[in-house]
Amino acid sequence: MKVATLCEKAQLYQRALENYCKVTRANPDISTLQQIRRVIINTHALNPEWLVEFFGEMSKEDSLECLRELLTHNARQNFKVCVQVATKYSNELGADQLIDLFLSFKSYEALYYYLGSIVNFSKDPEVHFRYIEAATKVNQISEVERVTRESTVYEPERTKNFLKEAKLADLWPLINVCDQHSYVDELVKYLHANQQLKYVDMYVQKRNPMQCPAVVGALMDCDCPEDYVKNLILSVGNMCPIQPLVEEVEKRNRLKLLQGWLEARSSEGNQEPALHNALGKIYIDSNQNGEDFLNQNKFYDSLVLGKYCENRDPILAFTAYQRGHCDYELVEVTNKNGMFKQQARYLVHQQNADLWAHVLATDNDTRKQLVDQVVQTALPETVVPEEVSTTVKAFMTANLPHELTELLEKIILHGNSEFKNNRYLQNLLILTAIKADKSRVLDYVNRLDNYDASDIAIIAKDAELYEEAFTIYKKFSDNVQAIKVLLDDLESIERAYEFAERVSESAVWSNLAAAQLRSNLIPDAIDSFLKAQDASMFQEVITAAEEHDHYQDLVRYLVMARQESKMKEGAIDTELVYAYAKTNRLADLEEFISSPNVAQIQYIADRCFGDNLFEAAKILYTSISNFARLAVTLVRLQSYYAAVDAAQKANSVKTWKEVNKACVDANEFRLAQMCALHIIVQADELEDMILFYEERGHSEELMALMKAGLGHERAHMGMFTELGVLYAKYRSDKLMEHIKLFHRRMNVHKSIRVCEQYHHWAEARFLYTHNDEYDNAAKVMMHHMSPAWEHEIFKDTMTKVGSVELCYQAMHFYLECAPSLLSDLLSTISARVDQERVVHELRKAKQLPLGKNYLESVQDGNLKGVNEALNGLYIEEEDYEALRVSIDHYDHFDQLQLAEQLKKHELLEFRRIAAMLYKKNRKWKPSVELSKKDKMYKDAMETVADSEDRDLAEELLRFFVDNGHSECFSACLYSCYELVRPDTALELAWRHKIFDFVMPYLIQVMKEYTEKVEDLEQKLEKTAETATHQPMAMPPVGMAPMALAPPVYMSGGMQGQGMGQGMGMDPTMNMNGMQYRNTW
Repeated sequence: MKVATLCEKAQLYQRALENYCKVTRANPDISTLQQIRRVIINTHALNPEWLVEFFGEMSKEDSLECLRELLTHNARQNFKVCVQVATKYSNELGADQLIDLFLSFKSYEALYYYLGSIVNFSKDPEVHFRYIEAATKVNQISEVERVTRESTVYEPERTKNFLKEAKLADLWPLINVCDQHSYVDELVKYLHANQQLKYVDMYVQKRNPMQCPAVVGALMDCDCPEDYVKNLILSVGNMCPIQPLVEEVEKRNRLKLLQGWLEARSSEGNQEPALHNALGKIYIDSNQNGEDFLNQNKFYDSLVLGKYCENRDPILAFTAYQRGHCDYELVEVTNKNGMFKQQARYLVHQQNADLWAHVLATDNDTRKQLVDQVVQTALPETVVPEEVSTTVKAFMTANLPHELTELLEKIILHGNSEFKNNRYLQNLLILTAIKADKSRVLDYVNRLDNYDASDIAIIAKDAELYEEAFTIYKKFSDNVQAIKVLLDDLESIERAYEFAERVSESAVWSNLAAAQLRSNLIPDAIDSFLKAQDASMFQEVITAAEEHDHYQDLVRYLVMARQESKMKEGAIDTELVYAYAKTNRLADLEEFISSPNVAQIQYIADRCFGDNLFEAAKILYTSISNFARLAVTLVRLQSYYAAVDAAQKANSVKTWKEVNKACVDANEFRLAQMCALHIIVQADELEDMILFYEERGHSEELMALMKAGLGHERAHMGMFTELGVLYAKYRSDKLMEHIKLFHRRMNVHKSIRVCEQYHHWAEARFLYTHNDEYDNAAKVMMHHMSPAWEHEIFKDTMTKVGSVELCYQAMHFYLECAPSLLSDLLSTISARVDQERVVHELRKAKQLPLGKNYLESVQDGNLKGVNEALNGLYIEEEDYEALRVSIDHYDHFDQLQLAEQLKKHELLEFRRIAAMLYKKNRKWKPSVELSKKDKMYKDAMETVADSEDRDLAEELLRFFVDNGHSECFSACLYSCYELVRPDTALELAWRHKIFDFVMPYLIQVMKEYTEKVEDLEQKLEKTAETATHQPMAMPPVGMAPMALAPPVYMSGGMQGQGMGQGMGMDPTMNMNGMQYRNTW
C-alpha cells in the first residue's frame, strides 16, 4: 500500500494501479477501489492497451465503477477506452449493465460502437433494440436499415414505436419492421397520414408485392382515391396474389373496383378459381350475362358462386350447383324454392344412389312432391334404361315398393312404352314383386318372357319362392336346375324321382343319385348312377358305401365305373381290390391282381392288414414281393418259421424287429435270437432291443443273445458295452472278466457310470485306470476301500494323478485306514508333494510320528518344516544323538527357538545342544552361561575361544578362580591363549596363589616375545648394512625423516604400539609353530 501511494505521488500511475491491485488480491478484506478510481482518471499518462488489460484483473463491480469514474471525469476523452473495455469484457461485465452505464451518461456514440461489436453475435432483444436506438441517435440510418432488415431478435412493437417517434427522413427501417412483423395496415395508415404514399408504391412494387392486398385494404380504410388504388394494383400486375386481394376488397363491398384488373388476369390465361369467382360475382351483381358465364366458364368454384346466388337468383344457384355437381346444396336450394321438377330431372340424370337415399329419406318433408314429379315428368321423359334402373333401385332402397310396382306395371304391361319388352325392366318388375308383393311373382313369371330366367330364379330361391323358381327353370327347360330346386330347396326326392323318370336325362339322374347318396340311400343312389352311367362321383360313392358297409353294391358300381372311365383310375381299381377283400372274394381278388390294373396294391395290402384281413394281405404282399410286410402278416397268422424266412428276404431292421418281438412274445427264443442278431449290429437299435427283453424279464436270453453277437463281424462298441451293463445288473460275477477282456472295445465312460450305479467299485477302478483317469481311480479307491483298494495299485495310481491335492487326500486316507503303510505311500509321492505341507497335515492330524521315516528320507532337502518336525520328534523320543546329527547337517530351522526350548530340558545332553545352538548363532554369553550352569567347562572354554571375545575370556577365568577350579583355569589359558592378556593372567594367579597353574602360560608368552625381539634385531641389522653401502635417499620436500619408536614394556606384557604391531605384524601371530601348546 505504501509503495502504491508513493508511486501515485511520483505520478507513476501504472505502477500505482498495479500495487493497489496487488493489495486487494493479497487481502480481499482491504478495499482499494477508492484509490484506483482516483488514479485511473489519469488516462493521459496510461498506456491504453495496458489499461484495457488492467480491467481484466478487477472484479465485475470494481470494473463498472471505474468505467463510471472515467465517463464522469471526461466522457469525450475516455469513451474509446471505455468502448474497448466494454467490448473485450462484455460477457464478464454483462451487456445490460454496460448499456445502462452508457445510457446514464447519454453516451450514444460509445453505446453505438460497443453494441456494434456484439450485435451480430447476440440473441438479446435489448442489445438489438439499443443498437437501433444508438445508431438512430448518431444518424447511422443505413445501419438502422440493415439491422431492421436482417435481425429477427429485436422486439417489434417497441422498435416500431421508437422509429415512428424518431420521424426519420428515410422510412425504410420502419417499413422493414412493419413488413417482417405484420404491421402493414398500421404502416400504410402512418404513411398516408404523413403524405408518404411514394413509399407505399415502392413497398408494393419493389419490396413485397405479396402484401399488396393488405396495403389496398388499408388504403381503402383511409378513404384513399379509387384511381390511386386502381393504379397501384395495376402497377403490381400479376405479382399480386388474387385470393387475398379479392377478400380484402370484397370485405369492403367494392369488388367492382377490381373488374378491369381481374379481366386482365383472365385474359392472361390465369385459371385460379378465386379470380373467376370474383368475375362471376361482378357479372351477377351487374346483371351482365351471369347465366352465360355460369354455363360457359370452367374455372369458377360452383359451391362459392352457387351459395352467392341463392339469395339473388335461385335459378342461377341451381345452374352453378348443377355444373359443379354440388348435389346436397342443389337439393337444399330446390326444396327451399319449390323447384321439384328440376330436382327430379337432376336426380334421374345423376343416377347417384347416395343422393337418392338422401332425398327419399323418411324425414324429408318434400318426398311426396319429389316422387310425383319423378313419376309424372322425369321418368317419362327419359330414354336411358340405366336412369330408369337407378331410379327403381333408389325407390327399392327407400322402401317404396308400391309406388314402384305401379310405375313399372304402367310402363311394361299396360302402356305402349318402348320399354315394354325391355329385359332390364322386366327383371326389375319381377324383382320388385319379389320384394313388395310375392303373390304377384308367379303371375309375372308366366306372363313375361324376356327376363333373365337364371338370375331371377336364383333371386326367387333366395326369397324362398321355390315353386316360382322351379316354374322358371321348367319353363326355360333348365331341367338340371329344376331338379336341384326339387332336391335342395323343396327337399322332395319322390317328386325328383318322378321328374327324372319323365325327362330321362343322364344329368338329371346324376343329380338325383347325388341327393340319394347324401340321404344315405346307398343302393338307390348306385342304381341311379348306373342309369346315368356316371362314374364322376366314385370317391363319394366309395366313401358312403364303406361307411355303411355296402361292399356288394359297391362292387357293381366300381365294375361300371372301371368300364365307363376313359382313363384308368387308380382309385377305382384300388377300391375294387379292397371290396373284393372285404367281401372275401379271394379268388376274384387273385384273378384281378394277376390281370393288368393300376390299383395301389401296397396301400390296399396295408389297409387289409390294418383291418385284420390277413389272408388277403398275404396275397397282396406276395404279389408285390413286399417281404417286410409279408413277414409281419405271417407273424399275425402265427406262421413264425415262414415269417423268419420272409424277414430274411426283406433284410430290413424294422422287419427283423417286428418278427423278433412276435417270436419273443410267443417264447420262440431261438427264432427270436436269429432275428435279433441282425438287429443288435445296428447301434441305434441296440438300446430298444435291450429294453424290450428287459421289460419282459428275459435277461438270461438277452445275455446269451449279446454274447452270441460278440463274435459277429459287425460287432460294435455298443454291444460290448451293453453286455457289460447287463452283467453289472444281473451277473456281477462275470463283469470283471468281461471288462478285462474287452475294455478296449467298450464305451468306458458309460461302463464306469453303470459300475458306479450298481456299486461295482473294483471294476470302476479298473476302467478308470485303463482309461487314464487316474484321479477318479484314486477317488474310487479312497471312497470305497473295501472292494476297490489295493496298496500297490494305489501307489502306482498316485504317481500318475493330475491333481496334487489328491496326494494330500491320499495321505489322510492312509492315516485313517492304513497308517502302517503311510511312509511307503509318502515315499512314492514325495516328488509330487510339498514336504512342508505334508508336515503340516501330519501335525494337524496329530500323527507326525507315523511320518518319521519318510521325513528322514527327505531331510536332505534341508527344509525348515521337515527339520523342525524331525527335531521335535527327536526331542520327544529323547534321542539326543539323532538330534545333534540333524542339527549339525541341516541348519534350516529356527535355531534360537529350539535353543530356548532345549535349555530347560531335564536331560543334560539336550541342554548341551542348546548351548551349541547359542554358540552357532554367536550368542556367546547365553551359551557360556548355560555350560557353566551345567558344569560343562570344556564346552564353555571352546565357546569363548570361538567367540574371540577378550572380556568374555577374562570373565570365564575369574569364574574359574573364584570357584576354585584351578585346573580349569590353566586349561582355559591354553584354550583362550590368544584372548588372554598376560597381566590379567598373572594378576589372577597372584591373587589366588596359583602360580604353578599359570606358569606354563607365562613360559610360552616369554618365549614368543623373546623370539619376536630377536627377529626384529636381525631385521634392523640388515637394514643398517644396506644403508652403509648406498647413499641415503633424501626424503621428499616437506616430509620429516622417519624415527623409530622404542618399544614400551609394562607389567603384564607389551602394550600399545608393540614391536609386532609397529612392524606390521599380527599381534596374535603364533611364533615357531606354537611349541608351548604342543607340549602342554
